[in-house]
Amino acid sequence: MSKSENNKMSRRDFLQKSMAIGSIAALASNMQMPFVYAKSDKNTSDNEIPNPTNQEKIFYSACLVNCGSRCPLKVHVKNDIITKISAEDGVNDPVFGQHQIRPCLRGRAVRWRTYDPDRLKYPMLRVGKRGEGKFKRISWEEAISLLADKLKYTIDKYGNEAIYYQYGTGTTGANIPGRNACKRFLNTIGGFLNYHGDYSSGQITAIKPYLYGNANESLLDQIKHSDLVVMFGQNIAETRMSGGGQVTELFNALSQSKARVIIIDPRHSESVVGYDAEWIPIIPGTDAALVAAIGYTLLEEDRIDDEMLNRYCVGWNADSLPDTAPPFSDFKSYILGLGDDRTPKTPEWAAQKTGIPANQIRKLAIDIVSAKAAWISQGWGPQRWQNGEHTTRAIMILPIITGQFGKLGTNIGTWGGSVTYPVPGLSLVNPVKTSIPFFLWTKAIDDPFSMTATNAYIKGKDKLDVGIKFIWSYASNVIGNQHADLNRTHQILQDESKCEFILVWDTHMTASAKYADLLLPDVSSVESNDLINNSYASGAYHYVIRMQRAIKPLWENRSSYDVLTDLSEKMGVKDKFTQGRSQDEWIEYCYEKLRKQYPNLPSFDETDGIGVIDRKLANSDTQVALQTFRDDPLKNPLNTPSGKIEIYSEALAKIASEWDLDEDDKLYPIPAYLPAIEGSEDRQQKQKYPLQLIGFHIKGHCHSSYSNLPQLREAVASSIWINPFDAEQRQIKHGQLVEVYNDRGRLYISAKVTPRILPGVIAIPQGLWAKTNAEGIDIGGCVNRLTSMRPSVLAKSNPQHTNLVDIKPLSVMSTAS
Repeated sequence: MSKSENNKMSRRDFLQKSMAIGSIAALASNMQMPFVYAKSDKNTSDNEIPNPTNQEKIFYSACLVNCGSRCPLKVHVKNDIITKISAEDGVNDPVFGQHQIRPCLRGRAVRWRTYDPDRLKYPMLRVGKRGEGKFKRISWEEAISLLADKLKYTIDKYGNEAIYYQYGTGTTGANIPGRNACKRFLNTIGGFLNYHGDYSSGQITAIKPYLYGNANESLLDQIKHSDLVVMFGQNIAETRMSGGGQVTELFNALSQSKARVIIIDPRHSESVVGYDAEWIPIIPGTDAALVAAIGYTLLEEDRIDDEMLNRYCVGWNADSLPDTAPPFSDFKSYILGLGDDRTPKTPEWAAQKTGIPANQIRKLAIDIVSAKAAWISQGWGPQRWQNGEHTTRAIMILPIITGQFGKLGTNIGTWGGSVTYPVPGLSLVNPVKTSIPFFLWTKAIDDPFSMTATNAYIKGKDKLDVGIKFIWSYASNVIGNQHADLNRTHQILQDESKCEFILVWDTHMTASAKYADLLLPDVSSVESNDLINNSYASGAYHYVIRMQRAIKPLWENRSSYDVLTDLSEKMGVKDKFTQGRSQDEWIEYCYEKLRKQYPNLPSFDETDGIGVIDRKLANSDTQVALQTFRDDPLKNPLNTPSGKIEIYSEALAKIASEWDLDEDDKLYPIPAYLPAIEGSEDRQQKQKYPLQLIGFHIKGHCHSSYSNLPQLREAVASSIWINPFDAEQRQIKHGQLVEVYNDRGRLYISAKVTPRILPGVIAIPQGLWAKTNAEGIDIGGCVNRLTSMRPSVLAKSNPQHTNLVDIKPLSVMSTAS
């Protein structure tokens, strides 16, 4: 080997050495400014250093972001400095339900996130315009006094409904501190304007009761009994990555059943790769057309049991239609073309809509109906559309018309259920009963008096009496990042006569934090104590974790519970808020309540340092969706108006006739295909913007959490996916910086030219932090610079994937200008 070759350093070696050097520098700087500790006259546990010695000590914490499950973390500490994050040990790793809960790369990046330069260090007050990110440092006493004054002023002048608690999931897993403590405090001072729904699953949550009532979903563990798995837009490998979550549950189930897996998605996702699935690419927003054509094929082949469907369903055919329904408004008539549109939903018809060849649609139909047990489910991407309620409802109908429901190995077309360990918390009832759709908060600022129960899905009141004057945003990056049409959102927030005060409380200087009037720093998960469960999407595996502070809070960061205790004292509600307990005392109190339910749990003192206190595995065979209903629908009716599955919904027909819907909005009583506004059939818009833009999740960050970490951005590149056909037409090369644009905004991002996405469709990872340059172009690559603020018809939810855009290489743009 020559001397020059010996001196060469690979990219991996360079990164490893750089990270090692950077870690040493970062740890060294922790011993001096700006890594200093909060000064407090109060004798709280926050002031204690958990491990001040040079001997390594391990503490148990957890990653609390909104991935749906919860990973315990072993935090290795020396001299009050985190040196490593590792996984808990598990009980018996080869046995599912006793296995090690391995954190993904995000959870393992908690050390980097804790010491990240973007961490907020002390309370700050805005001195520039909203969104500029200009602040001055203030004391905690000043911050708490200001917050108390603003709350009193808002309540006195406008009432509690003018205070809006913003949707946010940055610390979803927290129990005693965090959003639960924030809401408890607000409820002690008279309550707040709440929201219903969420950015993840707004449409499916709103529409499912009209079909199934409150029927439970099957657990993904049921796939151990399936011979066929069909998933619509469900990317479990990138959205549910926890070792305690559904990605592991699905791998375990497939290892038993060896089921064939089909994933229907515009992208060849990591789930297609990871689960060795067959990929059926589909034009986004056309899933309902595919379902209708599957139904047509089965009718053509005489593979549908009318008698069975009429026994369990309302509205399959004319015999089971409600008396109020018009003739030929049943789903069978719709499929056969006997309804208003007079169009048979043949596979050839659907092929033109979906991009899936007619013969492949026919084969899929026969495969599903012929399976011994076909599991059918969907992710939340298909419903995050302008026509989302219709799309998601059609997918939910598919297992019904094929008879694949109510038996082992089947589901009801939804994601798949989960079991939660019932850890007590400190919630209080909100005295304010008014609630708005989570997606309409900008409208409730900009045009509140136009919002009613029948045009804006207001709950608890016929109309809004006051607009949002105060936003309480805790662990939320919605305001400046995760909402839609960020340029329009920015304009709305600039008018301080409308929303008069914005509190942002977070760990990092996010895009949303820059809109704060008052900005408060929060502790990270490794700087806090808590008692938490497995969260909402871990599947059959459920557990309880005791989190114990690993390091002393950095800078002037304080626990949210302690800050709220001081605030409640200024507001005169301290006794009601704390009930005489500190945060640590609440943790012990809640644990003792849990022990009354599970007497075999160890004493609280015995849980010190053990992390996962208890873990259980639910028997999924006892939780099969609609099983008791299928066994005896008369004895076990659903809680729908008819007691049956409502393929035709009289309730939806009533809403369609009585609500004040926009002229272009339609709400069908059956799960018919509805072309989306700004979708594949919006020919007028496509003349100007020919490409369909969707978002997707990647492994490097969870929503926007972790998105700022350079280590994870290096490990998982955030690029726009574009098919080679579309790239060649626009002279776009792989890795090239491109501009994506429509009438709402412009952004820059690097291109990933790949056949793993359908031609005519491009996809940007959601969650990248918004950052605009002097020209107003988002150089952070945030997809919501381009997304639409037009809500869906029923849920008034986010149509985040319904966007028409165009794209060009940056070099072409520069020469053209």
